[in-house]
Amino acid sequence: MTGSPATNSVVLITVDSLRADALGGTDSPSPVLDSLAEDGVVFENAVAQGNWTPFSFPSIHGSRPVFTESDDIGLASTPTLAERLSEAGIETAGFNAANGFLTDHWGYDRGFDEFEPFVESGGYSKYLAAHPTVQAWVQLGASPFKRAATFLRGGSDERPFADVSRMGDLEERATTFLEGTDGPFFLWVHYMDTHTPYVPAPRHIREVSDNHFGVLRMLGSHIRTGLGWEVDERTLETLRTLYEATVRQVDASVGRLLETLDTEGHADDTAVVVAGDHGEEFLNHGHLAHYPKLYRELVDVPYIVSTPDGDRRRVETPVGLDTIPPTVCDLLSLSPADEWDGESVAPAVSGEAIADRGPIVSAAVRGESVTSQPIPRSRTDGELLLSARDERYTYIEFTDSGRRELYDRANDPGEQEDLCADATDADPPETVLDRLSSAVSDHLDALDEQTGSNGTSADTSEEITARLKALGYQ
Repeated sequence: MTGSPATNSVVLITVDSLRADALGGTDSPSPVLDSLAEDGVVFENAVAQGNWTPFSFPSIHGSRPVFTESDDIGLASTPTLAERLSEAGIETAGFNAANGFLTDHWGYDRGFDEFEPFVESGGYSKYLAAHPTVQAWVQLGASPFKRAATFLRGGSDERPFADVSRMGDLEERATTFLEGTDGPFFLWVHYMDTHTPYVPAPRHIREVSDNHFGVLRMLGSHIRTGLGWEVDERTLETLRTLYEATVRQVDASVGRLLETLDTEGHADDTAVVVAGDHGEEFLNHGHLAHYPKLYRELVDVPYIVSTPDGDRRRVETPVGLDTIPPTVCDLLSLSPADEWDGESVAPAVSGEAIADRGPIVSAAVRGESVTSQPIPRSRTDGELLLSARDERYTYIEFTDSGRRELYDRANDPGEQEDLCADATDADPPETVLDRLSSAVSDHLDALDEQTGSNGTSADTSEEITARLKALGYQ
């Protein structure tokens, strides 16, 4: 595919911590996103290339894996999606709902004509760059007082009573941009609502559940888990309900943005791409949130491409999120950057088959324990875990200790029976192990070759070195 004549603009919507199975199904909390999926292409085996935001987003914006140029996080010095589009004369705007890992500190402003991360400036900003959810927890603690003030002023419960997610700010800026642009444009919005702590507006809790609990139960569940207390069934049920309500909250906001696209006359020539940056665990493997693991609840994500004149399809071929930059370029009839790893999946929009490029590799770094705090973000903070996935199997390797795990998702969709474990009766298929472990080995060799032994590029120019220093890599 070399672009669609009907597409001259793209909206990229990314949602933090959005599991693949959070959308659709009976009594779906996401009618707007479901409608996009029904009218577009859904990639059923989309894989995030990291277990959390700083490990996933280098692929989403730069089509390069994390640790490509150093042992630290952030975008590689090669062109970003926004830079490639800006060079082609396309207006660019990016709005991130206060995730401290998606700021100019890490290079995510590059290429955007208009960029707002909604993170406070000054020393606090630098602190939040390393602790991106602190602001959310502070706001959550103040939420009962804000809730009371809202009611005293005669306010409603249409929006989150404590705008922990910054959804209101995000939506306002994105709407203003859409109202002011004549196109062509590229708009990126990143929602934080589905990231813990889950603080949906009460109306959205009512929309997804008959269980009408209040703010004290909401706070109690988060405090209980935050202190590391045992999670009982009641607490787990509360957290699941809150998470589902935040999905509904994001869905409603996306619906309002799509209405703006329509009223401003952009809908007929704008493609919409939706993806989660990683998933979320609810005790699937013993924990909550997204600790350093690579099981499917953390790396299986939604990935939807909806174009004005595209086909309706569901694609089974595994794809990574590094396909997003070349796909957006393809939709806009632009060539991707030569340095990008991913290949466009836009041909699927026209009904064409896409090639299976082999196993999709994802990364995590684990400290002395799964729950080590702060969660390791540098490759030197712990042991590098790499996984490789095809349509059926999941292979996970602990690259220092050599520990290996293999799961057959066709017979074990929850990835609970490790075929490499000594106590397992079934022998792991050697051909599968060879193929997936080779993919991990090749990925590790490529990282080591590019970064060198000292954690910096083995062949970097002075210009690239200066950029790396500006991004905090060196």
